[in-house]
Amino acid sequence: MNRPCSRLAVLLLGALLYPVHLLAQDGHETDPTASLAAALAAACRSNETQFENYLTADNASAFRALPAEERAAVLKRLALTEQGGKPLLSSDDHDHTVLRCTAPQGTAEFRFGTTRLRENLAFIPVAVTDGQNTEFGLVRENGGWRLLSLGLVLLDIPQLSKQWAESDLAASEDAAIANLRSLEDAIQTYRRAFGKLPDALAQLGPAPKDQVSPDQASLVSEALAAGSEGGYRFRYRIATGAEDDETAFELAALPDDYGKTGRRSFFVDAAGKIHGADKHGDQATAEDPVIP
Repeated sequence: MNRPCSRLAVLLLGALLYPVHLLAQDGHETDPTASLAAALAAACRSNETQFENYLTADNASAFRALPAEERAAVLKRLALTEQGGKPLLSSDDHDHTVLRCTAPQGTAEFRFGTTRLRENLAFIPVAVTDGQNTEFGLVRENGGWRLLSLGLVLLDIPQLSKQWAESDLAASEDAAIANLRSLEDAIQTYRRAFGKLPDALAQLGPAPKDQVSPDQASLVSEALAAGSEGGYRFRYRIATGAEDDETAFELAALPDDYGKTGRRSFFVDAAGKIHGADKHGDQATAEDPVIP
């Protein structure tokens, strides 16, 4: 039996939710919202050629001049993904654009607000997955709308690339410090549970259900137990404490790829204080400054 109402519902749904690859991707969209959606969709797909279509002429040249890894980093930062994904465009109840970038590690969502037009300028507020709000500025150039600013800052591709790289390094170093604290807590928990220190980090790793033991204490993730997480390598050794009969331990964290996954190395001394310094990839020591 024919169901015209059901077919209509399907058609309406298709109008609201469709892959972005069906949209124009040549940078000549006449609507600034469509241009911004297409630019973010290109970033989601890690498609550098299409992304360039939505940059001003100067920024497009600067983008092409960046090293390949920096170009990739710019797209990842804009798309809020670590790997290329699939963009999907839809509309909310107020007919505002919603763009989702679905990647292996999760989905980033961009909810567009009402566009403000000022002659050859357009400003579009965007709410992103983590609850943060920003605003993209676009300018009309060469028959289409081009990205001009991010928030209150003009979109300077080389400068943004440097700033974002520094921000990523800082985040990686902060994560390394947090992982050192997690390992320290796990080792102390292990000592209380089994009356001794573990011989190696591997003993802190996951255990099968109801099979926790001194060899598989299930206190940290598999990656941390293997000594590698978030671009850092972790080392552990049993050390002699302040008194001859006191057993202590030390931990160290070194960047996997110095200058890319982190600059500073970190060291947890027998007293539990974290020291850190730029050691050019070598191990930090108790002689380095204490991290507050």
